[in-house]
Amino acid sequence: MTQLNDMQKKQILRLALYAGEIMLKNGAETYRVEDTITRICKSKKLKHISAFVTPTVIIVSDDRFDGYSFIKRIKFRNTDLNKVAMINDFSREFILDDLDIWEGIKELKKIDKAPSYKTLTKMTWAGLASGMFALIFGGKISDFIVAFFISMIAMISFEKLERLSETSFLANAAASFIIGILAIVVRKIGFGHSLDMVIVGSIMPLLPGVALTNGIRDFISGDLISGVSRVSEALLTAIAIAVGIGSALKLLIMLGGVI
Repeated sequence: MTQLNDMQKKQILRLALYAGEIMLKNGAETYRVEDTITRICKSKKLKHISAFVTPTVIIVSDDRFDGYSFIKRIKFRNTDLNKVAMINDFSREFILDDLDIWEGIKELKKIDKAPSYKTLTKMTWAGLASGMFALIFGGKISDFIVAFFISMIAMISFEKLERLSETSFLANAAASFIIGILAIVVRKIGFGHSLDMVIVGSIMPLLPGVALTNGIRDFISGDLISGVSRVSEALLTAIAIAVGIGSALKLLIMLGGVI
């Protein structure tokens, strides 16, 4: 490969940064993002590359004295492991097939804009998962049905509220409060066997399993800043859920209801 000029170096760094951004904001682990960025750059003969990744920022730089540095702030994160897998496939294709830089950027834009699962699909599977958890924890068929529908309502509420809020804390707390209120109301009208099982099953899609798992994985890999950040995020999400459910139950007690 011929000597790279300054413009080509910048484009390679931008491409690698873009690939890392898509991965990070869709739930990828820190080590995976750093590894992908480094491999893409080295495949184009940029050998002095450093990548620093946290859950909220990506920094890519050329360690040489006259090198370049790029930084990207990640303000919103979601969980879409399909896009993470697509970037993994892209990075292998980019390296093995020696794709052109501009072709690579076009492919990344397609992946970034690729539609996620439809809302109805996510609601349905969230409802099924919640209903099954209600059964696993000892609930009855009636608890399965109640958890199924309450979880669907909670998930659509969560998505709507998350778009309006700057933080997912309020969205999680509000969605959990809705779960608690609906579970109490349905139980009061005589449907559903166990209030506890309905609530436990319904909150399962809101639990921060990916964030907690990635945080522990980052700790194991030695990425201490990312590990602390992700585990803290998971704990805050769990607190938000507890606040929402607790508020609903407290409201019932204040109104003179009996749980």
